[in-house]
Amino acid sequence: MTAPPAATPLSAADIRVSVEKILHTFLTRPHYSDSRLEQAVGALRAFVLRGGKRLRPLMCCVGHLAVAGHPPPLPVLRAAASLELFHAFALIHDDILDASDTRRGGPTLHRALAPGGPGREPSEAEQRDGIGRALLMGDLALVWSDTILHTSGLTPDQLAAVRPVVDAMRAEIVGGQYLDVATAGDAQACVETALVVIRYKTAKYTVERPLHLGAVLAGAGPSLLEELTAYALPLGEAFQLRDDLLGVFGDPTVTGKSRLDDLREGKPTVLIALAQRAAAPAERRRLDELLGRADLEDVQAEQIRQILTACGARRQVEDMIEERRRRVLHQLAHASPLHPAAVELLRSLADSATRRTA
Repeated sequence: MTAPPAATPLSAADIRVSVEKILHTFLTRPHYSDSRLEQAVGALRAFVLRGGKRLRPLMCCVGHLAVAGHPPPLPVLRAAASLELFHAFALIHDDILDASDTRRGGPTLHRALAPGGPGREPSEAEQRDGIGRALLMGDLALVWSDTILHTSGLTPDQLAAVRPVVDAMRAEIVGGQYLDVATAGDAQACVETALVVIRYKTAKYTVERPLHLGAVLAGAGPSLLEELTAYALPLGEAFQLRDDLLGVFGDPTVTGKSRLDDLREGKPTVLIALAQRAAAPAERRRLDELLGRADLEDVQAEQIRQILTACGARRQVEDMIEERRRRVLHQLAHASPLHPAAVELLRSLADSATRRTA
């Protein structure tokens, strides 16, 4: 197939700026007449606008560019922004399930909404109160993601076309999150199980479905969606594998979240599953003793990091990331149906997503 002509230049920064403006406009307008509700919305707004990679909206816009060959119009940008509010819903609930205290360099929403003064540890009752409030604000983010999508200016035919994609994405992340919860603390969880969780919780939700959404809005058919899937799934897996490494070895001042949470939760990531398989008996016993301890301290966490490095698990995960990155780049080198401007962006995203430090 002959490649189409080059598109108007479009950068990831352009897309992020446009999405930020849409989110800011929506979240800063009055939604309630009750001041208490507006205060809660303010906390949600601060959470959403505090940071984030905006990777899902970005993938949606690149998916559109891959088919249409030109920068996405405003209705598509709004549809892309709706994904960020859905992501906020998922993060808020995930932070509650993981009992996390920090996100994006600030308090998680259930901590921010817990009653009590600044600098004081909330009581158990106040923590439950904060969780309840955050759950409801997370639900509101989900509702508003639909609001933005359905008021985006897409045509009725476009809305009908993207509905199955959105429905699939939502079902997949719930399934992935359920598996994540169901296997938490399971010291015997295998690498294959951890990869299934990654496939549903991250690869499909973060890369594949957003790309599909944008492509469908540009009129893509099944064969082109399959082409995007071949790129999306290994990249999404590499993205999560990097996230798992950063969750244990990352710099909290850069990642914006604690590197104790995953260890305290005993999350059976690929990293941990590989270590359980490769560690010497004494090291494995020590992992079993420490992983999943709610009172895990930095000194003990450092012992875990040393084991993960010494047994080769950390190196294996790095190798898995690199193998998937090479697979993605090979796929892009033969992605003739995709617009060259989109291919260039996808290639750049493959590097930034797999080699990131935050």
